[in-house]
Amino acid sequence: MKAAQFDRFGPADVLFVGEVPLPAIDAGGVLIEVAAASVNPKDTFIRKGRFRRFTGARFPMVTGADCAGTVVKLGPAATGLALGERVWGMIEGFRGGACAQYVALPAAACGAMPPSLSFEEAGAIPLAGQTALQALRDHGRLRAGQRLCINGASGGVGVFAIQIARSLGAHVTALCSARSARSCRDLGADSVVDYAVTPLPALADRFDLIFDVFGNASFLRAWQRLLPRGRYVSTVPSRANALCHALTCWWPGRQGRLVIVRSRRRDLDFLAALVEQGRLRPVVDRVYAFSEIAVAHRHVETKHTQGKVVVRVKPGSDLASERELGVADEP
Repeated sequence: MKAAQFDRFGPADVLFVGEVPLPAIDAGGVLIEVAAASVNPKDTFIRKGRFRRFTGARFPMVTGADCAGTVVKLGPAATGLALGERVWGMIEGFRGGACAQYVALPAAACGAMPPSLSFEEAGAIPLAGQTALQALRDHGRLRAGQRLCINGASGGVGVFAIQIARSLGAHVTALCSARSARSCRDLGADSVVDYAVTPLPALADRFDLIFDVFGNASFLRAWQRLLPRGRYVSTVPSRANALCHALTCWWPGRQGRLVIVRSRRRDLDFLAALVEQGRLRPVVDRVYAFSEIAVAHRHVETKHTQGKVVVRVKPGSDLASERELGVADEP
């Protein structure tokens, strides 16, 4: 099968589409024919070698963490999904593999995608949407009536954070660029602030929760803008944020948290319900062809995307046959 991959750490130019073996599934896994995959900042960091202590240096590595597609094979212990079902899901940790013609995932890390979405729209949600949900609901303990500030509100995670926070009943202040102000308001932000004019430390308000999506607002910078029992949540797995999480975990006052996203069917189903209720919609900045994977990575690295960058994976004429996939052997 074909997959977007790299054979050494480096800039986006190291990416190419080439042949790799078809992935095997375990007893509780599913094989998905990928229709669309998204590109996340995490994918660019892995490609650069930033997380090499976790990924190792065994090449080639296939990029991509989340996708949408169709189930073509089920492991004997896989439950809750059916052959031919349109699904979405993500790979946890630092192992890529979703930006390929096929991906193997645990059935528990997948869910039925919302029927109202296209594959491109659905492929934009699993990692960023679950990151926002788990950051706000689980780590931030955001509740109705509380005040939230999102630093980097117009990016891939931020656009979901605005909508999820509004669905939880919170008051949302969005820190973003001037050109993204209107889109953040349209998504439901109560207040929009241009970070170039008023950075986080200069804000007049104080918050129950500060969600740093962009990665440039440390716990110390956010401290004065938190209420006495406020929380700071970051998506950046740095030593400083991990230490902050460990040291303040049991403090009665202001606390820092680091969100490490997990893919759970119940969370995907929660997001799917919000989509079908009209309370959550993906914001797709741009869709690239499979062959444009390097261009897609470079676009994400500008840090000026409005929403998600998606790669449309177009199956070629050299797809594995049904017998190679094992589909013909299914009862």
